[in-house]
Amino acid sequence: MKQVFQSFVVALSFVAVCSFCGCGDASKSGNRAEQIVAEIHNPQSKNVLVISHRGDWRNYPENSIPAIESVIKMGCDMVEIDVALTSDSVMVLMHDRTIDRCTTGRGKVSEMTYEELQKHFMKTAHGVRSSLDLKVPTLREALEVCKDRITVNIDKGYDYYDLVLALTEELGVSNQVLIKGGKPLADIEAKLAKYENNLLYMPIVSPANDNSKRMFDEYIAAERPQLAYEVCWGEMTPAVEEGMKQVVADGSKLWVNTLWNSLCGGLSDDVAYETSAEEVYGKILEMGTTMIQTDRPEFLIEYLRKRGLHD
Repeated sequence: MKQVFQSFVVALSFVAVCSFCGCGDASKSGNRAEQIVAEIHNPQSKNVLVISHRGDWRNYPENSIPAIESVIKMGCDMVEIDVALTSDSVMVLMHDRTIDRCTTGRGKVSEMTYEELQKHFMKTAHGVRSSLDLKVPTLREALEVCKDRITVNIDKGYDYYDLVLALTEELGVSNQVLIKGGKPLADIEAKLAKYENNLLYMPIVSPANDNSKRMFDEYIAAERPQLAYEVCWGEMTPAVEEGMKQVVADGSKLWVNTLWNSLCGGLSDDVAYETSAEEVYGKILEMGTTMIQTDRPEFLIEYLRKRGLHD
């Protein structure tokens, strides 16, 4: 199990040294990304980290550079982006298998060269060409923007782990990049054992699902606690409630997705926005949640700041 946590040692040591030396709050040292990483590694912190889903897609095309820049300026702690691979092995930001929804073009990313992809323009969430005339960015371009400024969750990053890790090592950002997935512990151990340095990893679990619960139990029983867990649930059950308590008691961060109701038992961003932020986000925080992935980052940050849970 030691290999699984090898990538966490530097950040954990950083927190420990600052505490030992009387440096104060470790999250206030270093650049912005280092501050956030220190918070992620600090299970005692009550600050709630805000993860913006595909950047600020309400105002800019999803997974675009302006969408990333916008959430950095908002004060988000992490931006979630999606990676896909072109036919000539260029990693680009795209959620779908095809470019039909997000660009003016059509076709599968995997069947297009990067040069072919660049002939098309990005579309807004309303399905129209952006007035900014944006092209699909590469993962390299996105990480260069994020370096030292915000942490990054690369969705589907595990599928391209070798390529992603090589790029982040080259750019010097591996310690601020997180990937997640529903892989068994043994698979993750084997993957991470191949490298001296690794990206941060977080398992996704659904305690109400028998297969996922068995995998979750393996992680909980491991030698050391995981950095964080994303817990998903459609309906709150005793198994879900107990799973959340185990995550927090184990010294791990609890990550909740408020993107849509099926991921969070109906406590979604839209419900919070349309009814009551306190009734929705307040319940999520009572569960011990300290990481929230959201489609309404500005709204969530405003709520958390009023409660003194976000700087």
